[in-house]
Amino acid sequence: MTSEAPDLAGPIDPFAETVHGAYRDGVVEVRALTGIRPRRALHMVRTPHFDVRHVGDRLHVDHCVPPARVDDDLSGLLADELFGPGWLRGPELFERIFTGVVRTSAPSARQSWELFYRNTLARVDEAIADGYDPATPSGHGTIADYAPVYARAEALLAPGSVLELGCCFGFLALRLAAAGRQVTASDVSPGTVRLLESVAPRLGVDLATRVADAARFPAADGSADNVLVVHLLEHLEPEHGDRVVAEAVRLAARRVVVACPLEEEADETWGHVRTVSIADLDRWGRRTGLPYAVGEHHGGWLVIDADMLTLPTGR
Repeated sequence: MTSEAPDLAGPIDPFAETVHGAYRDGVVEVRALTGIRPRRALHMVRTPHFDVRHVGDRLHVDHCVPPARVDDDLSGLLADELFGPGWLRGPELFERIFTGVVRTSAPSARQSWELFYRNTLARVDEAIADGYDPATPSGHGTIADYAPVYARAEALLAPGSVLELGCCFGFLALRLAAAGRQVTASDVSPGTVRLLESVAPRLGVDLATRVADAARFPAADGSADNVLVVHLLEHLEPEHGDRVVAEAVRLAARRVVVACPLEEEADETWGHVRTVSIADLDRWGRRTGLPYAVGEHHGGWLVIDADMLTLPTGR
């Protein structure tokens, strides 16, 4: 059974109420299994954590992911068991199932997302504290993959405020705000921004949020000391990505930090539509006419100094 992403009915609502314990939208129905898993049915795909089958026009996904494992490594679990082997395809279908698993991990929407965020941030802290191999190739999907990316981004920032463009769930923005930075987290997805706005106070974190296209952020030139563009450009077509880098430079009073995975092929599971190379990063840097540095550390990096400060060392 291979399921292509269908015509999707409506945007994903992370706060949708469950019905009789199930998360449902126009495409998927996701339910948490309790007790002994039922016998495998005909035409069902069974993996260690998921049972998948079609019922009419809706894809039914039953899961046995325990609440303690409801964190952002769920992405890797879905990729390894369902999307990587080709049983399912399409980034929006991926996001709908992901949302359903999180939403069925606790009784209410806010409880489930708070659980997800707390588990993820704790795992990021653990991964950074445990250390990592600097020579490890760039990754994307798991917490162990991106924890060193977060640590590197944090180390590269100049003093002052931070604007993160394309923040997605906002884990990095939350870490920076919790450390005392003045942070604005921005994403094009209203649902994602609404989710971050809801969860941040429950975590005791104060940060600003904004719904905006990263290529057209509504703020004055130099309005943030630092602008982060972390694992965003691989999700955008080249011309759109060019505009995002130019916008980041416009908005930054001191420094722009760009990070991208280095892939031979764009991984559609994560919503990647292009690859980014060291040559691409260098081209973006040269176009600015400002001092910049390009390097590799769990992926590719571009650091642009908007105020002509000395570039950070140790790249």
